[in-house]
Amino acid sequence: MSRRQDVHTAGIPVLCMACEARHRGVCGALAPEQLVALAKTSSKHHVDSGGELVGDAETVEGYSNILSGVVKLTKSLPDGREQIVGLQFAPDFLGRPFQAESAITAQAATGVVLCSFPKRTIDRLIRESPELEHRLHAQTLRELDEARSWMLTLGRKTALEKVASYLLLIASYIDPEAGAASGATSFDLPMSRLEIADFLGLTIETVSRQLTKLKVEGVIGIAQNRHITVDSIDRLRQRSGG
Repeated sequence: MSRRQDVHTAGIPVLCMACEARHRGVCGALAPEQLVALAKTSSKHHVDSGGELVGDAETVEGYSNILSGVVKLTKSLPDGREQIVGLQFAPDFLGRPFQAESAITAQAATGVVLCSFPKRTIDRLIRESPELEHRLHAQTLRELDEARSWMLTLGRKTALEKVASYLLLIASYIDPEAGAASGATSFDLPMSRLEIADFLGLTIETVSRQLTKLKVEGVIGIAQNRHITVDSIDRLRQRSGG
């Protein structure tokens, strides 16, 4: 389900002034007049959990900033088998510039709010703004570094370390201040046990056992199956293998 709302104002768009994508995301590279031009072609909309945002091998016609929620990225084999290969969080830029066709499927792991705009608008702004191109490259390189780190997690860490690494990943993005301060935090898991197992290359039973072990050790608390509390990010980081 999608509910759209046009974003138009005469000055700097009101939604842009308070938007995390402007302060921490790629739109922070744009001058006020460029933000106004972007806002005139933009729309804000909500997509329910499970909704497809980008289809594999789909012609790229637009991009989005993630304003809230979590997006999962998947790759498929010809026989229909799928693998979750990444997650994106606010205020990430969703979509791959400089190519005509998508090479991945993006799906809402939770309810998400997006600010979307046409490809032609972003392509023009990239030509006009070297800083925007720089920020897009910086996000791509960050995602590459994260993918390499995740390869280490999947290839060398124990099942317990994998589950702890996943929880640390979610905590770090959903509550960056708590992660930076090594303090306490809480969050709802954006994925089911089955999806977590797929993401980590484990069975659902193994994921459940490791979550229970972390709970028994006092590293995390679990309420209503998906709500996680962490008293010490440092302790969770230690259980993740560092």
